[in-house]
Amino acid sequence: MKHLIDISDLSTTEIDELIEVANDIIENPVKYQEKCKYKKLATLFFEPSTRTRLSFEAAMIELGGNVLGFSEAASSSAAKGESISDTVRVVSYYSDIIAMRHFKEGAPMAASLKSDVPIINAGDGGHNHPTQTLTDLLTIKREKGRLQDLTIGLCGDLKFGRTVHSLINAMIRYENIKFVLISPPELKLPDYIKNDVLDKNNIPYEEYADIEEVVPKLDILYMTRVQKERFFNESDYERLKDSCILTSDKLKTAKKDMIILHPLPRVNEITTAVDDDKRACYFNQARYGKYIRMALILKLLEVN
Repeated sequence: MKHLIDISDLSTTEIDELIEVANDIIENPVKYQEKCKYKKLATLFFEPSTRTRLSFEAAMIELGGNVLGFSEAASSSAAKGESISDTVRVVSYYSDIIAMRHFKEGAPMAASLKSDVPIINAGDGGHNHPTQTLTDLLTIKREKGRLQDLTIGLCGDLKFGRTVHSLINAMIRYENIKFVLISPPELKLPDYIKNDVLDKNNIPYEEYADIEEVVPKLDILYMTRVQKERFFNESDYERLKDSCILTSDKLKTAKKDMIILHPLPRVNEITTAVDDDKRACYFNQARYGKYIRMALILKLLEVN
């Protein structure tokens, strides 16, 4: 039995295969309508979510399966003090696969040690979000036609941004990748990722505080929100929340074929005027999330 806790749990070959299956689902949806008939997905979301939870549920339903679960910790026995291990052990008796989001880093890993069915990490604190990364990779492949030879700008909350951390760990596997890290000093990419991932693998990167200075060199601009829920005090959040805002004016020097990604939800870090720019791909990105999660469910359930 295989779980997906970290993007490194998947080989590059497996990632490429998932993208291939997702593309086939997009082209031939009817072929997959009953692939998971009589199978059940449990969504255990101890932290709020819109796109991730609903895309998982839509994915299983479109595969012909069923969904059960909860959307907040308060509506589960966690509110009574039940441990993650006990919750997962019991839920694994009722389901065939579990998608779990938790505010504590490492919670899905702990759950996988007690589960009788595959666990998918749907986001754990500021740590990892591997299915968002798979969504990002599918989007890049469909919009850019390749996963190599790319300069990727990561902008916003790089310290707590689990989507950024997972994406870096995935993209370093492909040839000729360069990162441009754009954030205020307080929200810089953690040193352990720079040292243990980028430096260790000889991946070039530059650090900046301003988007306009670097936007002309980017093939991809990956925006993230400053996450209020990760801050220990509100004053720090208020001081930093508007530090990286993308406007139409800032895109004037960008490449015509650059794409703009964002894992969503958006607060104010991308103005709504940018939505009409042909380079804005973040809503397509959200749509692709359903298809890559369909492919992942099929893989983990070993459904052909």
